[in-house]
Amino acid sequence: MKFVNLQWLFPVAVALHNLEEAIWMPGWDERHAAQLHVRPPGAMEIRIALMVLTVAAFAVTYLSIRRGPKSVWAYLAFGGILAMLVNVFIPHLPAAVLFRGYAPGVVTAVLINLPLMILQAILAVRDGWVSGWRAAAFGAGVPLVIGGAIVGWLALGW
Repeated sequence: MKFVNLQWLFPVAVALHNLEEAIWMPGWDERHAAQLHVRPPGAMEIRIALMVLTVAAFAVTYLSIRRGPKSVWAYLAFGGILAMLVNVFIPHLPAAVLFRGYAPGVVTAVLINLPLMILQAILAVRDGWVSGWRAAAFGAGVPLVIGGAIVGWLALGW
């Protein structure tokens, strides 16, 4: 099994995960917002943000495959893979525990993203698509930037 052969599974997993969130998050947010003392974004805002993230995953994957190992796009794809892996643990699993039940995205996060992103991260390193300090920097930086952008958007939009 080679990383290059599995790269398209990253944006497909992102699309499936974001579809689950697009379907269930708007109504779920409204029901749980009072517990968090926040005003949730509207359904259209949520769906547009999820679409932007999905398109970005496909674009970065395309450019990673096109430019090849050790390109900035390969590192961005690796960072995106790790962002999706972190996303399983922040916020999906804690939200499901906190609210004692289903949280939008938790099914695809656990059943698809967790095993697939672990596999892809390992293969990206093993096959030499990413390595060294750049892999560490993008692996930490991309999740922080995406997470920060989401938190900032929510803070400004709510």
